[in-house]
This record gives sequence, structure tokens and C-alpha cells, in this order.
Amino acid sequence: MAPRLLLVGGGKMGTALLTGLLAADWAPIADLAVSETDPAQRARLEESFPGLTVVAMPIEAEDVLLAVKPDVAEPVLLTLAANGARRVLSIVAGIASARLEAVMPAGSVVIRAMPNTPSLVGAGVAGLSGGMAATSADLDWAEGILGAVGTVVRVPERQLDAVTGVSGSGPAYIFLVAEAMIEAGVTAGLTRDVSHQLVVGTLLGASRMLDETGEDPAVLRAAVTSPGGTTAAAVRTLEFKAVRSAFIEAVAAAVERSRQIGR
Repeated sequence: MAPRLLLVGGGKMGTALLTGLLAADWAPIADLAVSETDPAQRARLEESFPGLTVVAMPIEAEDVLLAVKPDVAEPVLLTLAANGARRVLSIVAGIASARLEAVMPAGSVVIRAMPNTPSLVGAGVAGLSGGMAATSADLDWAEGILGAVGTVVRVPERQLDAVTGVSGSGPAYIFLVAEAMIEAGVTAGLTRDVSHQLVVGTLLGASRMLDETGEDPAVLRAAVTSPGGTTAAAVRTLEFKAVRSAFIEAVAAAVERSRQIGR
């Protein structure tokens, strides 16, 4: 019996989505299957998810979540189409839906998305866009999958490279900030454990304030920054070191790289 959803690619992002789907009770584990070429990763998946069907090569399935490297996406999808795939949710960076549709039978549905790794803990965010044959029902199907592991924003396909640069790669930026702040705390005399707790709690609290108050980040920052105070001194240093500009350039670099992958 064909699975309800075949995940092709059991790497970090595929595993994050699988974990999130199971945690959200999107489907019983018996209704899911994963195709993964790496024997070591297959063994890890089988150990982590008892009862999950894990195979080396794609099996028959109509609905597929494609989570492979960009350089193999089209040949893998060609094999999937031969095995009955007719609706594909692709989280492959940079590869346009038109390229994927070209290797599938006429009328097949391709939906592109760019989720991020916090999907692992049900706190992901994803941009979603439908290809030429995708209907509103198909978009609802894809949003149901990604919505089980976080927030979904529908955007025109031309904006998915920007989504990749902002939120797809975004967790790495935040983790880098966390690393730097923890190290700064240690340098200032805190133990690493205490510094870690303070930084993680601060990031969580600041994120909740952004989400729950709905205020502009600039307004919240100004509310914390008393004239002549400690925060003002810190923010002045960050602005002098062009941290804001560095983030803008970093996102632009990720967007451009996503565009290059798709060429």
C-alpha cells in the first residue's frame, strides 16, 4: 500500500519536518515513508522512528515531499514520476517549479516552499508558492503539512529567494548572535552555563515580545534604550561596527546564492 506521504531525502530538513509532522499527529507513522540514499542515515532514521518505512530508492506514492540537494532534484523527480508521483511539495532551494514540472507528466502539481529548521520543535516558518497546475486545494494540502510544524506564509514564487535569505537561512544568523552573546558573557566574568541561560532566555523573551505585542522592533528597542544608559552604549557600539549593515548584506548574499542555484 502506498504511503500517504513519501518524504524523499532524510537529511536535516527532511528529518525536522518528519519529526514535526509526527509530533503534530499529522498522520500515523505507518502512513509515512522516507526514501534516503545514505545507509548510515537510513539506520539513524530506523532507530529514531520505530515503525517508519525507510527505503533506499523511491517507492510508489502520489504525494511527495521533495527534500534533496538541488543538483539531484530533477533526476530524482523523474524517477518519482515514473513511480506514480503526481503532486510534489518541494523544499529544494532555488529550483523553480517550472523546472520540476518539466520532468513530470502533464497536469502534475508542483508546490514550492522554503521552511526552516525550527520546524523540528513545531516553531518553523515557511514561504509557500504554487506552480502552474496547483489549485487552492493543493495549496491547502501543502499548507496543512507545513502548518503542522509552524507558520506558513503564501508568497509569489519570485519572492521565494528572499524568503530563503530571511527565514530559510535565518536561524543560523540567530544562532551566531547567541554564540557571540554567550562568549561575551563569559568574557565579562559569567560562567558559560549562566551566560547560556541568560542569552537563551533573553532571545526567547524578546521574540515573544515581538510576537505578542505586535510592535515594530524599532519601538521595542527604543523602549529599552534609556538616553545615556548601558543599552544606549551597547547599541551605539553595534551601530558603529555596522552590525545592521552586516545583516542586510548577509541576507542579500543568501538571496543571491539561492538565485544562482536555480540558474
